[in-house]
Amino acid sequence: MQEPKSNTTPGLVFGIISAAIAWWAISYQGMISTGTLANFFSYFTIQTNLLVACCLSFSLLLPNSAIGRFFSKPIVQTGIALYIFIVGLVYNTVLRGIVSLSGWAELVDNTLHVIVPVLFLLYWLLFAKKTRLNWRDGVIWMVFPSAYLVYSMVRGPWVNWYPYPFLNPQKLGNDRVLINIGLMMLAFLLSALIFIALNNRAKKRI
Repeated sequence: MQEPKSNTTPGLVFGIISAAIAWWAISYQGMISTGTLANFFSYFTIQTNLLVACCLSFSLLLPNSAIGRFFSKPIVQTGIALYIFIVGLVYNTVLRGIVSLSGWAELVDNTLHVIVPVLFLLYWLLFAKKTRLNWRDGVIWMVFPSAYLVYSMVRGPWVNWYPYPFLNPQKLGNDRVLINIGLMMLAFLLSALIFIALNNRAKKRI
């Protein structure tokens, strides 16, 4: 049986370094954040970077544990790759430049939204185990962003705070926010189909 590339030295080293970078960025962003702890963990960016950090840490360092086996599953790693891709896509096409940053704050912001997404996508492409996926897996992946959007829209009026400006009906109105949510879900779905195709194409080459 061919050894999974994630268990080879290059995959192990690349994955552990990527996990360390993700953990550092999350921790540093938490230290410099001025909002509440609940608000900090209500960002999709933070939640997804945590998934990346946990996935790499447990699957590579504790592969035989229950959580390590869970994060080693191709369907799980591909889903996380999808989520972190959307983080980078939305930030760099919609949110970049909204807040002016400099110094360490700018570095950690780019680490969360650019460096970690690129690193995990490279890890997924080059080292992650591949098994055949189908379109129903894409539907499963939609559960997390759907639950996140419901959580954000229910919590928002209670705390008078929304994690992203495109989700704020107080400023944009309900109709505009509904359109934005629809576009977000469409982006997730189309991207999911692309990731499934890339995964299955890579599987054929193994």
